[in-house]
Amino acid sequence: MATTIPPRKKVNKKYTWNAESVYKSVKDWEAALKSVLNDIPSVKKFEGRLGDSPSSLLEGYSAIENLLHRAQTLYMYAQFSYAVDTMNQSAGALVGKAQGMYGQVAAAVSFLNPELLRIGREKLEAWMKENEKLAVYRQAIDDLLRQQAHVRSAEVEEILGMLADPFGGPSTSTSMLVNADFKFAPAKNSKGKKVEVTQGNYHSALMEDPDRTVRRSAFESYHDKHLEFKNTLATNLSTSISANVFNMRARKFDTTLSASLFNNNIPEEVFHNLINTFKKKLPVWHRYFEIRRKALKLKEIQYFDMWAPIAKKKTRVPYEKAVDLICESLAPLGKEYVDTVRKGCLKDRWVDSTQNQGKMNGAFSYGSPGTHPFIMMSYTDDIGSMSTLAHELGHSMHSYLTWKNQPFAYSGYSLFVAEVASNFNQAMMRGHLLKTITDKNFLISLIEEAVGGNFFRYFFQMPTLARFELETHQRAERGEPLTADSMQNLMADLFTEGFGPRVKVDRPRVGMVWSTFGHLFSDYYVYAYATGISGAHALAGRILRGKPNAAEDYLGFLKSGSSLYPLDVLKRAGVDLTTPKAVEETFAVMESYIDRLEELVG
Repeated sequence: MATTIPPRKKVNKKYTWNAESVYKSVKDWEAALKSVLNDIPSVKKFEGRLGDSPSSLLEGYSAIENLLHRAQTLYMYAQFSYAVDTMNQSAGALVGKAQGMYGQVAAAVSFLNPELLRIGREKLEAWMKENEKLAVYRQAIDDLLRQQAHVRSAEVEEILGMLADPFGGPSTSTSMLVNADFKFAPAKNSKGKKVEVTQGNYHSALMEDPDRTVRRSAFESYHDKHLEFKNTLATNLSTSISANVFNMRARKFDTTLSASLFNNNIPEEVFHNLINTFKKKLPVWHRYFEIRRKALKLKEIQYFDMWAPIAKKKTRVPYEKAVDLICESLAPLGKEYVDTVRKGCLKDRWVDSTQNQGKMNGAFSYGSPGTHPFIMMSYTDDIGSMSTLAHELGHSMHSYLTWKNQPFAYSGYSLFVAEVASNFNQAMMRGHLLKTITDKNFLISLIEEAVGGNFFRYFFQMPTLARFELETHQRAERGEPLTADSMQNLMADLFTEGFGPRVKVDRPRVGMVWSTFGHLFSDYYVYAYATGISGAHALAGRILRGKPNAAEDYLGFLKSGSSLYPLDVLKRAGVDLTTPKAVEETFAVMESYIDRLEELVG
C-alpha cells in the first residue's frame, strides 16, 4: 500500500479530467464570467414584459436559459477545479467568484416564476396550444403552477435568490476546513510504522487495510480531528439547518421535510416507508455484522472493521480492466451505450481518477449541457474502486443521455432519481460478475464491496443519517438548540440501534460521523440514496430476469431528464417507489449476497 500521495502537478494528465475541453485556460474562464455578468441587464429587460405576448415569453425564456446555462458551466468548472486540488488557492478563488456570479444570476432571473403565475394557467395553456416552441415548457409550467401556493412575490423571490450565496457559506466553510485545512495525525501499522492519513486515502485504502492497527489508528486520527473542531462543524451544520427552516417558513410549508419533498412532487410516505422498512429489516444487518465478525475472527467488531477485507488475497483490478468489466456488464443496454462509456473513460478523459494531495474525499459526477459528464474519484486498483467507477458512470450516462435528448429546461434531474442510475450500474455489474467469475477471492471481495461497501453506505449509513437529519430539523423547527454534544449523542444513539448488540460503538467518535458527510448540507438528500438503490435493483432485476423491453424502458428513463415528475418517470420504467415493495426487494437481494458470502467463507 502506498504511504505517500503525489502532489497534483505530478499526476499523469491521461488520468485527469478534460478541463481544457470546457475552457482552454483560466483566462478564458474569467472572460466568460465577465461576459455573463455583463449580460445580466439583457435578461432583466424582460422583467414585466413576459405577459405581453407568446413571443415575448418565448424570447424571455430563451434569454434566461442562455444565461443560466453559461452560469452553470462556469460554476461547474470552478467547483471541479477546486475539488481535484483543494490546496490550490487560485481554484478556491474561482469558486468564490463563481458563487458570487451565480447569486447575481439567480437574483436577476427570479422574476420569471412570479410573472408566469400572473399570466395564469388559462392564458398560458392557450399560448402553448398556438406556439409549438412554447409548448416545450408545458411540464415546467405545470410544475410551477402546482407550486403556486409557495411562490412569493417578485420582490420576495428576488431576495430569496440573492440569499443563495450566503446560505451556501456554511457548506463552503466546512468543505474548506475538512478538505484543505485538516491535517490528520499519521496512522500506525502493527509494526509501529507511520502511515499518512488524507481525505483521499482514508476511505479508499486505510479503512480497507487488513492490518487492524492501521484501521483503528486511522479511524481515531480521522475522527479525533473532527472532534477537535466539533463546535465549528456543528455550528456550520446548525446554520445550514436554520437556513432550511427559514426557507420552509418563507415559502409557507409546515415542515422542512414537506418543503424539500414538495419540490419533486414526492409524498412524505416515500420517506417514511423507507425509514420504517429499514428499521424493520435491521435484523438482516445484524446477521451480516455477525458473519463479518466471525469471518474476521474477532471477539468484538467495531465501526472501523466494517470495510476490513475478508478475502485472504486482495484482487487487483487496474483502471483499464475495470472499464472492460463494467462494459461487459452493461452489454444488455446496447452497443451505443457501451461504446460511449468506453470512449469517455479511455479517450475523452471524463474521469479524474488518480489520487493526489489536496484532492477532495469521495466521488461525484458533474457537468453541464455541452460539456462531458465528468467524474472525480481516487481510483486505487481494487474492486471497490471499480464499483465506484461503475456508480459514477451511471450518473454520467444519465446526464449524457438526458442532455442528448432533452432541451435545457429538462436537462437536469432530481436527486431522487439520480441515485437510481448510479446504483443500477453496480447492480448490473454484480449480476454479471457473480455468474461469470469463478475465483473465490474475487467473489468474496465482490460481495464484501456490495454489502460492506455499497449497501452499508447507501442502505445502512444513509437511512441512519436520514433519521438524524429528520430529528435535527424537527428540533430546529421547534426552536430547540442544536449543539455539538446533542448532535453527537443523537448520532451515537442511532448507530447503536442500527448496529445491534454485537457491535461495540465508540460513542464519541461514531457520534461525529455526521460531520464526515457533506451530503447533509443538501436538504434531505441522504434518504434518496436508499430509495435510489431500491429503484435501481428493481429495474436491474427486470433486465437480469430477461423481462421483455426492460432495457428499452430503462434507457427511456435515462433520456427523460426532468420532463416528467420523478415518481412518474420511474413508474414508466417499471418501478413504483410509493410502496415499500422495491425497498423490500432490495433487502432480499442483499440477503442473497449475505447467503452467498456465508457459503464462501464457511
